[in-house]
Amino acid sequence: MKRVAVIGGGVSGLSIAHCLKGRYEVKVFESASKPGGLIKCDRVEGNLYHIVGGHVFNSRRQDVLDWFWSFFNRETEFIQSTRNATIYLDKPIGYPIENHIYEMDAAIQSQIIADLINIAKSANNEPENFADFLKNRFGNTLYEIYFKPYNEKIWKRDLSKVPISWLEGKLPMPSVEEIIFNNFCREQEMNMVHSTFYYAKHNGSQFLADRLAEELDIKYNLHINQIRKDHSSNQWIINENEYFDLVVFTGNVKELMVTLSSELISDKLKQKIANLEFHGTTSVLCEIEPNPYSWVYIPDKNLLPHRIICTGNFSESNNRDNNTSCTIEFTDSVDEHAIHENLKLIPFKPRYIYHRYTKYTYPIQTSGTRDTIKELKIQLESENLFLIGRFAEWEYYNMDAAMGAAFDLNTRIRL
Repeated sequence: MKRVAVIGGGVSGLSIAHCLKGRYEVKVFESASKPGGLIKCDRVEGNLYHIVGGHVFNSRRQDVLDWFWSFFNRETEFIQSTRNATIYLDKPIGYPIENHIYEMDAAIQSQIIADLINIAKSANNEPENFADFLKNRFGNTLYEIYFKPYNEKIWKRDLSKVPISWLEGKLPMPSVEEIIFNNFCREQEMNMVHSTFYYAKHNGSQFLADRLAEELDIKYNLHINQIRKDHSSNQWIINENEYFDLVVFTGNVKELMVTLSSELISDKLKQKIANLEFHGTTSVLCEIEPNPYSWVYIPDKNLLPHRIICTGNFSESNNRDNNTSCTIEFTDSVDEHAIHENLKLIPFKPRYIYHRYTKYTYPIQTSGTRDTIKELKIQLESENLFLIGRFAEWEYYNMDAAMGAAFDLNTRIRL
């Protein structure tokens, strides 16, 4: 039987390993001591700590849903919840903001109404960047009070420099008529993929990773130092001691350039990969006052964090005793003093427990990023090395999107 190496035990690696294991002998290599990648969780002072984000599950793809629920019992192992997010603009405003204009002060409402009338009268020009898209879709008032400050805190860049292609499929697309209707009728947004979601009763997304890791051959605590092609046997050699007919790489493509045989990739393409941009996340575990929310978005540009993920509301087992835990996210590295100073100003009186900085969490795309990755894929796939995953493909995948990408890749792999 042909042998396949899957490098990385996150969602992408676990998913593609399951897809391939019926046809090939599959071995997964994971540098950490447990599976999960960006969805890993720990316990800190009795609270479940999502190291990055607060990962929940749902999908628009029926094949993803069917595959996922073949591993789990939906009724006994999961909680189904309706997303209850809010935007904190001196007071909680419902999410998405365009459906909750009626909750704002009268003067702001008047400005937004004028913007929407102008949008309805104007020609529908194709936006050239993220900033234009937001202004053309929601108007200048909502752009200035929410969309611009919130997204600039996350991405730390001029939104006019962000290409639309990067956010394809992730952007809200309501018409002026729909915005007006939703405000008149107090309609809730139920078309987003995570308007309702499933969350494991115990151990959150780590429970998902642990279950998906079962029945897979996974080597933990192993750092990949070298990936080399032996052209005489047409096989890949991992760390000079294991031979494989095919490799699926799900880690960080920047690291792949260091470990991969130097003759396979041109220096010019390597430099393009080295120049790919990204952000990290400082995730702060806190206890907060009881509240009804799942996510709290913080557009205030005078505060460093951009959102509170109320993971303690996802499942009672996430909390120590009767307290409510959460994760507060800051873009990039933030020192502990700045964290404590910002926590004093954040709603729901967060109490600091612990924090951790993760260097790679958000891939940043420019106009040439996808062409660079496509060029790399063409070269590598001709040698039976495939890329999949958020930082392997430099795509902002959620958990279900990573699973879907694994299914799509599986249809293309033939040995």
